[in-house]
Amino acid sequence: MSSEAKAEQKRDPNNPCLFCTDPRGVSLQNELAYSARDTYAVSPGHTLVIPRRHVASFFELTPEEIEACMALITEERRLLDEELNPDGYNIGVNIGQAAGQSIFHVHIHLIPRYKGDVENPQGGVRHVIPKKGHYTR
Repeated sequence: MSSEAKAEQKRDPNNPCLFCTDPRGVSLQNELAYSARDTYAVSPGHTLVIPRRHVASFFELTPEEIEACMALITEERRLLDEELNPDGYNIGVNIGQAAGQSIFHVHIHLIPRYKGDVENPQGGVRHVIPKKGHYTR
């Protein structure tokens, strides 16, 4: 691994904020938010929707920012449907370190799902807590 790659790997994404200072691969944008493919995608087409204003929690967003983010989620889904034809989607936000947030600038995950990408998808986002996803067992 090159020294540049090692430095990038060690970079703290919160100092300065990665989403404020280095937006990469912006696919769509509006006045209050932008979207880009996730650098560490969990599936083909995994996309982040990011408000421009730096706030850590989804609950700090204004109604206008939420509306702007939802507009991008809707448009990204349309584009992903055309490009990749996924079988479903998960939409999620990690809020706080206990929930797995590692970049403390709100970002909404739009994750395309494909038949067979996991053995049993029942429970969907409930799988963030190990052994809690399959609630009918």
